[in-house]
Amino acid sequence: MLTEGTDYYTNQDGLFVFTREYHLKRGYCCKNKCKHCPWNYGKAKTIKQIKNK
Repeated sequence: MLTEGTDYYTNQDGLFVFTREYHLKRGYCCKNKCKHCPWNYGKAKTIKQIKNK
């Protein structure tokens, strides 16, 4: 069961946005570039992240 405010919220357009907590409970990345992805899929890499590789 999803809990509003913990697992998701609705944005100004009335769309559901899943939170970081929801993604962590789910346990894997869906590779849809979600706004609160704890795995940072699709996010721009910083210079520090690039230098560490």
